[in-house]
Amino acid sequence: MKATSKFSPSQWDEKTYQKISDEMKMTKVSTIFDLKGEITGKAAVEYVMVYTHQEADPHKGAATYTGLMRIEGTVNGKTGSFVLEDRGIFQNGAANSTLAVVAGSGTGELSGITGNADYLSTPENCVFNLSYNL
Repeated sequence: MKATSKFSPSQWDEKTYQKISDEMKMTKVSTIFDLKGEITGKAAVEYVMVYTHQEADPHKGAATYTGLMRIEGTVNGKTGSFVLEDRGIFQNGAANSTLAVVAGSGTGELSGITGNADYLSTPENCVFNLSYNL
C-alpha cells in the first residue's frame, strides 16, 4: 500500500552542540511537521545533524542528518502512530531523506505496520511518500 502527504514544519528548534570549524558544526533539532493528505496528523522528529558547509543563508549550507520520527494520526483512514528511522542529506536548499518503519512501533489500527518512506523538502514543496504493509 502507498500513501502520500504534503508536510510543513510547525516548529523548528535547532541548537549547536559542537562547533568544528567556521564552516562545520554539529546540531540537535527538535521539530514538528503537520501532515496533510493520505497521511494526516503530526510528525515529531529529533534530528542530529552535521553541517559540512554553512553560510549566512542557511539554505546554501550542506548537512547530513539522522533522526527518529513519530507519526501520529491517520494513514489512508487508519488511526494510530508509528516510528521511522530517518537518514538524509541537505544541500542546495533541499532535504532528501530515506526512512524505514521501526519494527514493532505501530499502535492502534497501525499496529504491525512495516515499510519504508522517502521525502523531499524544498522551499516550494514538501512531499512525504510511504510504502507500507499492515
